[in-house]
Amino acid sequence: MDQHTPTTDNPWLALRSLTPARIALGRSGISVPTSAQLDFQFAHAQARDAVHLPFDHAGLRSQLSDRGRESLLLHSAASDRDQYLQRPDLGRRLNEASVEQLREHVKANPGGVDLAIVVADGLSALAVHRHTLPFLSRFEEQAAADGWTSAPVVLVEQGRVAIADEVGQLLGARMTVMLIGERPGLSSPDSLGLYFTFAPKVGLTDAYRNCISNVRLEGLSYGMAAHRLLYLMREACRRQLSGVNLKDEAEVLSLDSSDPSAKRGNFLLGEQ
Repeated sequence: MDQHTPTTDNPWLALRSLTPARIALGRSGISVPTSAQLDFQFAHAQARDAVHLPFDHAGLRSQLSDRGRESLLLHSAASDRDQYLQRPDLGRRLNEASVEQLREHVKANPGGVDLAIVVADGLSALAVHRHTLPFLSRFEEQAAADGWTSAPVVLVEQGRVAIADEVGQLLGARMTVMLIGERPGLSSPDSLGLYFTFAPKVGLTDAYRNCISNVRLEGLSYGMAAHRLLYLMREACRRQLSGVNLKDEAEVLSLDSSDPSAKRGNFLLGEQ
């Protein structure tokens, strides 16, 4: 009896060790193998779960408090998850109670700050739960060394990227950083995005923001993300702008060099 497997391997199978992308899956007849199909369905379920996972703001506030960080809990104008997904515009603005809460905070703490850090669930609360505290531990240590002042960490339920502009404007912050769960992919349900804006105010478009994407263990490391964000903050203050006119030219250690003094710029811009 013929004992051969019905699955035909792809000749590029060895390349799968280099990427999480779905390549070289092989085939069974004219279809993908059952194992590959089940893996796809599992990844799709993970992505859907990430979108609908409730934001554990209580747990995050408790962890921030343990680190000695004050936090404020706000809510967007989207009343629930269904409305948030159907009405992106409502996720970009605070509700009236949250606006009043920020105004009361400013009355009690006048003077403005350099930086407002805003954390929102976005499209993956899972990303926020996993990566906010580890990233902030790296970033705030370096930011404090640079002398940046910051407001309490602002947590926003059902928030989208642009809501950080309103928060920053109300707090009188020179800059805002939004930490938000990115739209899940089929290999990355927990990707955290960072959005930086200089001189935030309501009505700014995405052209006025800089994005650092895919912050997670399998993507951009916390240390590298913090390094790039601090570079943008320094350059933004020097040039008084952010967005498309502010390029990420932060120097990083060369991965193929054992000499720690050997550096290169952004690989997209060529050798420096």
